[in-house]
Amino acid sequence: MKKVSIDEIKNLRKITGAGVLDCKIALEATDGDIDKAIEYLRKRGIARAEKKLEHETQEGIIAAYIHTGDRLGVLLELNCESSFVAQTPEFKALAKDIAMQIAAMAPEYVSPDDVPEDVIEHEKEIYREQAKSEGKPERAWDKIVEGRLQKFYEEKCLLSQPFIKDQSITVGEYIKEHISKFGENIRVRRFVRFKVGEQL
Repeated sequence: MKKVSIDEIKNLRKITGAGVLDCKIALEATDGDIDKAIEYLRKRGIARAEKKLEHETQEGIIAAYIHTGDRLGVLLELNCESSFVAQTPEFKALAKDIAMQIAAMAPEYVSPDDVPEDVIEHEKEIYREQAKSEGKPERAWDKIVEGRLQKFYEEKCLLSQPFIKDQSITVGEYIKEHISKFGENIRVRRFVRFKVGEQL
């Protein structure tokens, strides 16, 4: 096992915001490879965050983002467990990142769970007809429909979308990283996106 230096630990901590001991463990576990250590911390953080997802989120903030030119704006309610966390600069920065994501990618729902059943059934019908008209074998239709439904979620559901600042993770995973960092559950409760001239 490679002995890691204080400077390496400080560098990893600066990049990830993880605790000193967590950074030390990650670097030792990955023989000092900074990229692997970041991935190690990310996976560990998401695993920890999963345990907090059932916690109540009664606090939070309303964040507003107005895009350059004043023709596009977003209002977002982001919840957490305590007013202390809600008022931290890091939480406000997270809310701004999510609001920018909504402005850029125009999701219609927070998560796949929020998509109405009739919308899902309608999409499935379309995908099944597409598979049929493309001449795909009938035994493959269900798999094709599920694959295209996942693409629909990635486009229309905020938490399933690739995060605009790091396409290797989803918005949901980005939020889980912050759940791990803050030690509290975080939840996007609702949002609305306004664009000049666009119908709601």
